[in-house]
Amino acid sequence: MTDAVREIAPLPAATVTLVRDTPRGVEVLMLQRNFRSGFMPGMHVFPGGALDEADGAAELHALCAGLDDAAASRALGVERGGLAYWIAAIRESFEEAGVLLARDARGGLLSLVERERAARFREHRKSLEAGERLLNTVLTAEGLRLAADRLTYFSYWITPEGAPRRYDTRFFAAVAPEEQEASHDGSETIAHAWVRPADALDRCRSGEYQMRTPTVKTLEQFADYSTAAALLAALRAPREIRPILPRLTKDGRRLLPGDPGYEEAATAEGRGKWKI
Repeated sequence: MTDAVREIAPLPAATVTLVRDTPRGVEVLMLQRNFRSGFMPGMHVFPGGALDEADGAAELHALCAGLDDAAASRALGVERGGLAYWIAAIRESFEEAGVLLARDARGGLLSLVERERAARFREHRKSLEAGERLLNTVLTAEGLRLAADRLTYFSYWITPEGAPRRYDTRFFAAVAPEEQEASHDGSETIAHAWVRPADALDRCRSGEYQMRTPTVKTLEQFADYSTAAALLAALRAPREIRPILPRLTKDGRRLLPGDPGYEEAATAEGRGKWKI
């Protein structure tokens, strides 16, 4: 059996970097994965995960504000089904970080300031995580629509060959709702923090944070901006978003397209092994 036959096909996935303005500049929300996780244990990441079958349901498509599947698919360069990535990013943000990007009947962003309502949405979150309830059921019951128009698509990464799990991931950014509090789920994620991109990079260099290449590159890109508005304006600038497939070398380095040795790392002789 050849390496190509054994290779794991990447699963469609989406992730969202939530940002907010502070007196010290832009901050991003970072989650720490459970150390008992079978994939990237202990890593600091953004909310995200694989697409669920339900993310492509027509019922959910009809509950998206400001974006339809045709426009979403054009943005991703796919024939159809693009809106499922926006839906997955919003769903994962709610499940993993407790932040739901949704609009009420008046078009305003969901507010969870009121105690009773916040408690109700904590139960919604638990039910979604446990698979006891579907997202469209929650939205319909609460009179909400997903704020798909709040997400900006800006990057596209594919997990290197040789990883135990591989993802074909679309990266989004969004300003977090002001009247919601983020919280880790205590299962997949064990900690969360709002942090300036430059500070997160410093923590990575010191060994306090463990992060994979796409996370590092995202933070490097975001660190150049002092406000969320300026950041999102730059991310929305017209450009071609090409897939980025890192490659692993024999000595454990991760190379990006254009790096010296990248093509050699594609061969069986030059390819390294995935390390936890």
